[in-house]
Amino acid sequence: MDCVANSHPEPGQEVELDFAREWVEFYDPDNPEHLIAADLTWLLSRWTCVFGTPACRGTVAGRPDDGCCSHGAFLSDDDDRARLDDAVKKLTDADWQFREKGLGRKGYLELDEHDGQPQYRTRKHKDACIFLNRPGFAGGVGCALHSKALKLGVPPLTMKPDVCWQLPIRRSQEWVTRPDGTEILKTWVTEYDRRGWGSGGADLHWYCTGDPAAHVGAKQVWESLADELTELLGAKAYSELAAMCKRRSKLGLIAVHPATRIAE
Repeated sequence: MDCVANSHPEPGQEVELDFAREWVEFYDPDNPEHLIAADLTWLLSRWTCVFGTPACRGTVAGRPDDGCCSHGAFLSDDDDRARLDDAVKKLTDADWQFREKGLGRKGYLELDEHDGQPQYRTRKHKDACIFLNRPGFAGGVGCALHSKALKLGVPPLTMKPDVCWQLPIRRSQEWVTRPDGTEILKTWVTEYDRRGWGSGGADLHWYCTGDPAAHVGAKQVWESLADELTELLGAKAYSELAAMCKRRSKLGLIAVHPATRIAE
């Protein structure tokens, strides 16, 4: 969790989903046919993960200690599964509360359905992701994979499922036809808000990106999630984005994220 700059506002008062945003578009230095659209309102916000503090209310009512880990994580592809399998080999009993269960007969994955297709996800155990260490565990509460990565001094994204390390960044891509008939790949980088979860997003008990109590980071999102953005965009594209964010921050945003504005 990133350090916080301000004391927490009262948690639970999420801002509306629709508000003005500022965007910047630039071409990928490594690929002139790749256009990136970045949401500066989100990237210059002060959102930070508040798991383990009173500000985190959990996405499921009555389970604040789960954070956003109540449902398990769908794996995106074979590479995602291979990375998870490698990470599990590094976990010891001191790292993972449910290691014996996860390596037992039922395993740590279960087959579910996502978008109408069968897809593996991390298994639920005792009503939450099996990798979630619960309060009272000597190794500490929270994601066993995340904690192990920090112990090893490696970025958590190298050990966690894609969906876990990408949140709350939303990256979408589409081939776009320009007026002259040429095509480019366009990537959007923005906030993964409640709507990102589809119709089920409205049913979440609480979601952090819209709560001022989670907009208390010592760093802005473009900086605090530098590893994640670099992995999603590439090193040169992230460097270009970081330079733009620095310049825009000095000038001042017109459309400040309302949750950040309330928290300041």
